[in-house]
Amino acid sequence: MATGLAHALSAALRGEVRFGTAERAVYGYDASNYRHLPLGVVKPADTEDVRAALALCREFGVPVVPRGAGTSIGGQAIGPGAVVLDLRRHVNRIHSVDPGTRTARVEPGVVLDDLQRAARPYGLRFGPDPSTHTRCTIGGMIGNDSCGAHSVAWGRTSDNVESLDLLLADGTELTVTGPLPPAARAELRRRPGREGELHRALQDLAAGNLTTLRQGMPRLPRRTSGYPVDALLPERGYDLVRALTGTEGGCALVLGATLRLVESPPARVLVVAGYPDETAAADAVPALLPLGPLTVEGMAADLIAALLAAGPRPPALDRLPEGGCWLFLEAGGGTPAEALEAAHALATAVRRAPRATTAVVTDAGEQRQLWGVREAGAGIVTRLPDGGEAWPGWEDSAVPVERLGGYLRELRALLARHGLRGVPYGHFGEGCVHLRLDWPLTDPGRLGGFRTFLEQAADLVVAHGGSLSGEHGDGQARAELLPRMYPPEVIDLFGRFKRIWDPDDLLNPGSLVDPRPFDADLRFPGRDLPLALPYPQDDGSLLKAVHRCVGVAKCVDTTGGVMCPSYMATGEERHSTRGRARLLAEMLRGEVITDGWRSEEVREALDLCLGCKGCASDCPVHVDMATYKAEFLHQHYRHRLRPAAHLSMGWLPLWLRGAALAPRLANRLMRHPRTGAALKRLGGIDPRRALPPLPERTFAAWFRRYRAQHPEPVGAQPVLLWPDSLSNLLDPAPARAAVEVLEALGFAVRLPDGPVCCGLTLISTGQLRLARRVMRRSLRALPAGLPVVGLEPSCTAALREEWPRLLGTAAGGLPERVRTLAEFLDGAGVELPHLGGRAVTQVHCHQHAVLGTAADRRIEAGIGLDNRVLDSGCCGLAGNFGFERGHYEVSVAAAERVLMPAVRAADPDTVVLADGLSCRIQISQLGDGRRPLHLAELLRRALREGDRPPAGPNPDPGAAEGA
Repeated sequence: MATGLAHALSAALRGEVRFGTAERAVYGYDASNYRHLPLGVVKPADTEDVRAALALCREFGVPVVPRGAGTSIGGQAIGPGAVVLDLRRHVNRIHSVDPGTRTARVEPGVVLDDLQRAARPYGLRFGPDPSTHTRCTIGGMIGNDSCGAHSVAWGRTSDNVESLDLLLADGTELTVTGPLPPAARAELRRRPGREGELHRALQDLAAGNLTTLRQGMPRLPRRTSGYPVDALLPERGYDLVRALTGTEGGCALVLGATLRLVESPPARVLVVAGYPDETAAADAVPALLPLGPLTVEGMAADLIAALLAAGPRPPALDRLPEGGCWLFLEAGGGTPAEALEAAHALATAVRRAPRATTAVVTDAGEQRQLWGVREAGAGIVTRLPDGGEAWPGWEDSAVPVERLGGYLRELRALLARHGLRGVPYGHFGEGCVHLRLDWPLTDPGRLGGFRTFLEQAADLVVAHGGSLSGEHGDGQARAELLPRMYPPEVIDLFGRFKRIWDPDDLLNPGSLVDPRPFDADLRFPGRDLPLALPYPQDDGSLLKAVHRCVGVAKCVDTTGGVMCPSYMATGEERHSTRGRARLLAEMLRGEVITDGWRSEEVREALDLCLGCKGCASDCPVHVDMATYKAEFLHQHYRHRLRPAAHLSMGWLPLWLRGAALAPRLANRLMRHPRTGAALKRLGGIDPRRALPPLPERTFAAWFRRYRAQHPEPVGAQPVLLWPDSLSNLLDPAPARAAVEVLEALGFAVRLPDGPVCCGLTLISTGQLRLARRVMRRSLRALPAGLPVVGLEPSCTAALREEWPRLLGTAAGGLPERVRTLAEFLDGAGVELPHLGGRAVTQVHCHQHAVLGTAADRRIEAGIGLDNRVLDSGCCGLAGNFGFERGHYEVSVAAAERVLMPAVRAADPDTVVLADGLSCRIQISQLGDGRRPLHLAELLRRALREGDRPPAGPNPDPGAAEGA
């Protein structure tokens, strides 16, 4: 059947049809605890493809699951043996934004932030804004009735939908609207064919169950459990938009929607209110709501602890007032003065509560940082402060806001009785609590406790008049618990309601009606294989490491940041960090991908991973795909012939040393059309790539002559300059500049006692044993105790991160002694001349992920540089990646997204600053020969051309090391 359906779909559709193992594995997961491999995946080109795909699936009797960003936490975006319709890929047009009617016409695959950008010029926005707003789709928001931080002011998705264009499982199309008067409802009953039959059945369903609908369904702002069938009541106007919003794709497919937009206040001020704990914060909320805050978001101290355990401290956390839990209260206004006045009113009200504290944040950058912490919550709290794992399942309960404090107290007590821990946060202004817990879901023998807790938690939230779900819907995670919230008559109505729309149960079966057990189909089983790398934060387990990915999908955000350049270029899920983690999980599970480390599906997906390390820093749970790729390549090619590029680029330092013996001859061979083409072909290098020319003299040779002419200054503080292979053998200009800068500032530059290499080219190609040997040999050439300054960001990051990973304690104190040039000078407290001028800066992705750039920004400010740091992500060359055959298109696409347009737009007097050699080569090759500078070269220019003499270093010799 699968083959026949795949052929039929391929013949009928213009979009992609994928029934292969890799695609099925990737789309077998969402952001839930569950795994369901689909029969295949279809990425419709347009709504006509959606119609054709549904018709063929109906003909073959195969269920259909619509999918947006795949961030559903209840398991609603996956289905066993189904065809998954990925609507985000192509069915994503914004047809219109009408400022007069304040409406927008969109397709279901439109990403929320794209809609917000389209509405912003008119001072409008779509009200609901889940934390996944950079990648969630309007169709997914309709499916789950999504809310977000601003729903306390602007309502849920169902409050902001004017009409829906629907496609039913039998092919019927109709448009439904909101509340209607009796005459309009009667007219719907008289319509011919399937449409009239449907309206009659729905209206009769409501008319025959008035008492059940009025009394059996709680009224609260965050009830998203069950079907909202009470919207069919006559007094609610037979509101079909409301009745369909939140049905999780189980009743109809959405082809289009007309959305209501709201005015966006031009000015915002954030009031951060501190309370002793989350129950005190919850108890304070009812008194604040009458003041009309735009948000009332709760975040406890244990979320901050989890954030700090996972990575560096965001500077904006310094704005948090004293407390153990904080409310984020946003005030808006037509002017900054109006917003500030509203904020002060909120702050005054907050301080009436015992021991409450406040901070009023007006700076937009600080507000963004603080909101970024809150938005990353779903990822942050998957790791508890002590490193323990926490999972969804009870992450979305909601109660009436006046009962939130009591509910939290009893929920904490229930957790304690079960020995469970979690980090509560959420939409306190509407009584909704997000909470991930350290259930032992990876231990099948302990799942009984999981079931018992969820049943008791469901009873607790119902006892408080609440809902199992306040935002994320039910899916497999909660649908089985619905009988604990609703009487049997309501559960029966849910089934009858679905059958009216979808009598053959073709659309997302088992998601809410006749649900699958919530403790079945878990995604966690797998095996641990022998590994070459240690994974200390995951107990030495690659399985635990890949299960860090919980599917929140920040890696498919294409609006900015470093993660994930290959997805930004291809738009393919398997080329995202999340997709690759899923494939590795399937490899370790061994059911569908059965050949382990030899898997071609995993190799293909990892082949386009640039190794940028953006995910290691930007992913909320710090999935480190560059490390997993190095492990996989090491294991995949053990005792096998490696690709030519692994030998040419992985062994690049060796080849460069050989070529340095006769650089002119090497350059002639590389420039000659025939020999140059042959070298590229033999080395697995793309023919469109120019091979960088070799310098006439290596940096090491230059330094010997320099030191002969300029003896080491007597009494100067010595510093070891790391002569990485690239700076030594390929582009020595930055290293020469660094020597001049450091010695002009009063330091004595020394080099290692012999050739050194960080081993990164071997790591990135998975040659880990050889990398260890190179590291050990290099370590012997380093004198003890001296601060080490690195110039090439990727090599400096390798010294700091990869050496302790591969060498363990043998790395000694070297990683702690390694500094970038900016870090060293900043820590030494040197005074630099004023240079001025403008620059655009491309930050190397390894520096972004591992080293940081705060010191660079301070040094640049110190010389008066007007610098614009590009939000361009990876340059696309990424060391060996962009040279390898088969990578050119992705490499160039990554550069052309932001970097190269910005470089071309910069006027000739603007300095292009790029410390990474890969970045400089990419810019030079794609930017018509424009030569970027390393920071060392810019500082040398400042010393030569600046308007005041430099001062010497801080006399404290430990200052540079302790920076």
